[in-house]
Amino acid sequence: MQAFVTGFSASGAAGRGNDGVAAKSHIRGAPHVTHARRVARVATLSMGADRVFFVGGNWKCNGSKSEIKTLVESFNKDAPTTSDVEVVVGAPLPYLEYTRGLLRSDWGVSAQNCWIGKGGAYTGEVTADMLADVGTDWVILGHSERRNLPELKESDATIATKTVYAISKGVSVMYCIGELLEERESGQTIAVCERQLKALGDVIGSDWSKIVIAYEPVWAIGTGKVATPEQAEEVHEAIRKWLAANVSQQVADSTRILYGGSVSPANCDELAKKPNIDGFLVGGASLKPDFVKIVESYKQKV
Repeated sequence: MQAFVTGFSASGAAGRGNDGVAAKSHIRGAPHVTHARRVARVATLSMGADRVFFVGGNWKCNGSKSEIKTLVESFNKDAPTTSDVEVVVGAPLPYLEYTRGLLRSDWGVSAQNCWIGKGGAYTGEVTADMLADVGTDWVILGHSERRNLPELKESDATIATKTVYAISKGVSVMYCIGELLEERESGQTIAVCERQLKALGDVIGSDWSKIVIAYEPVWAIGTGKVATPEQAEEVHEAIRKWLAANVSQQVADSTRILYGGSVSPANCDELAKKPNIDGFLVGGASLKPDFVKIVESYKQKV
């Protein structure tokens, strides 16, 4: 798999136990930040200025145990240790528990999909209960590939139902929204995003504390095309205004809104400077050791 960069030195990374706790020597810089401290910080969000920068990595359908081991060892050694950024990596389903066991404990692990409710006679499906049982903190729902690939075509209602069930089981959600190229060109960007938000708003109620919204213009995902910082900020601002008008001002102030779509070390700092961009959901660039450079874009906010 070409997306993973192999041969990266693992000299600074030692092994981990099953609980995912690493020796402090794995991470350079400030004292080790535990998962409990990270969760506690996120739980204190109340005003917009307190939104903790968030960087998610979506590995999609890529990787092997050996490739993941090499990549995670580089993250454990080189990424900053700070409570100013929350980092979550989305591993393929078979590798969730393996990734959790190797990964530094101040970073979270995400699944990339789950079933709409509790278990039963649903061959091939995985429930949020199961994800929580193997230590998975997050799940990515509503990604454009699941919304738009002809083999999948998940509806707004299905994605919203999945989201409500996942958070009821303690699994936080990166809720993805975004427009197709033809929708942008016809001036429908905001309307599409609001439709996708309304589907969730209709069923979730007023508690959005376990939701991170990821705006991903479909035309920019994996294409090398990136919305300009101004284009991205315009949509992020519209999302926040929708939350204020349709949920509450408190939810609008505290909900983190990520940008996704060919985010890279070359463009992340300029995007991160925008006031309504609270982080990133990163695809291909999260499969490389220099994903750490995107994580470090949190410094634009502090």
